[in-house]
Amino acid sequence: MLYYTLTALYILVCLLLLLVILLQQGKGGDMASAFGGGSSQAAFGARAGATLLTKLTTGLAAAFMIGALVLAVIGQRGPGSVLSGSAPPPAPAKPAQTAPAPAPSPAPAGAPATPAPATPPATPPAAPPDAPK
Repeated sequence: MLYYTLTALYILVCLLLLLVILLQQGKGGDMASAFGGGSSQAAFGARAGATLLTKLTTGLAAAFMIGALVLAVIGQRGPGSVLSGSAPPPAPAKPAQTAPAPAPSPAPAGAPATPAPATPPATPPAAPPDAPK
């Protein structure tokens, strides 16, 4: 909210500064004064007394520069979120774990042990020489 208020105030200062600068009267209008051919020996023409417009220009120019710096610093942090102050959402519930498969029970003492499954031979048996092809 503060950022938007300062932005609106900054725009107002910009418009007023533009208006005050455009209302001021130029010091010299001919080409001779632009190249130092005027009657004055001063670099920028004769020094006139500070009028209300020049004081306003100085004040608005200072407000313009300070406002630009303030808005840059505030804008660097970024606008705050509406949800930034709330607690984080709870973690999702873990899925129920399945029970491990039961271990095989040992065979009773009197039962014969089951043999291990037979594995196929690594190479197929050779065909007899007289077998038809």
